[in-house]
Amino acid sequence: MKSVLITGASTGIGRACALRLDRLGHRVYAGVRTEQHAQQLREIASGRLVPLLLDVTDQAQIADVAARISADGDELAGLVNNAGIALGGPLEYLSLDIWRQQLDVNVIGQIAVTKAMLPLVRPTQGRVVFIGSISGKIATMLLGPYCASKFAIEAISEALRYELHPWGIHVCVVEPGAIRTAIWEKGRRYADRVEKDLPAEAREAYAAHLAVLRKTLDMQDRQAADPEKVAKAVEHALFSRRPKTRYVVGTDARIQSALVRGLPDKPREAIIRRIAGVRSA
Repeated sequence: MKSVLITGASTGIGRACALRLDRLGHRVYAGVRTEQHAQQLREIASGRLVPLLLDVTDQAQIADVAARISADGDELAGLVNNAGIALGGPLEYLSLDIWRQQLDVNVIGQIAVTKAMLPLVRPTQGRVVFIGSISGKIATMLLGPYCASKFAIEAISEALRYELHPWGIHVCVVEPGAIRTAIWEKGRRYADRVEKDLPAEAREAYAAHLAVLRKTLDMQDRQAADPEKVAKAVEHALFSRRPKTRYVVGTDARIQSALVRGLPDKPREAIIRRIAGVRSA
């Protein structure tokens, strides 16, 4: 039995990863935001799974989780940095507070957890896995903050991979496309809020962009892959003898990854604009 910490395990990808690893017989420390989410996991998982309150922006909670794992006499065979949020809107109208919130959770939070848990990972030559996104390779209009956070995760993981190589610690990034989680409904509600808060001139200027965003959310919701596919990639990243540096998950992610590799910027961006249906004024 190996021990793993997964952040953002309340719902979606993190929950799927926690339950899969629990079924495989591992001890899973599952970071959740509320006691309600903790109880939900207890009801469907084995006694090996330990839900822990963990807000990745709260340094005291991060320290408490590290102390609890140490008190249990455990070291970590793996850390899965999954916790994250998705914020966006027209960049020229977005408040800096939105940017700070996005980067605090998706970037600084991941770094803070990794720093705190590395002393528990190092003795086992464990693995560090970041849940990135294909949005860390190809950006989407109106989702600048979210995409920026995922591009940052690509850079952080690569730098950390070099730094930890002497100790045999592998660092991997999982890059999903659209995955069937609650994020799509949250995205629709967030888009409603963003549009409502925009000044009238912004709503008029970006009406076509907002319409495309809603259409894209609906399409991705319908075509999204099962989160179990991400959980399977995470399992491989944590426990295979030869982990990959990157795991692209989902047909849409593979297509977008091929566009990034195969086309220069201008042709690729022209294709994306054509598909989106946003034309020049």
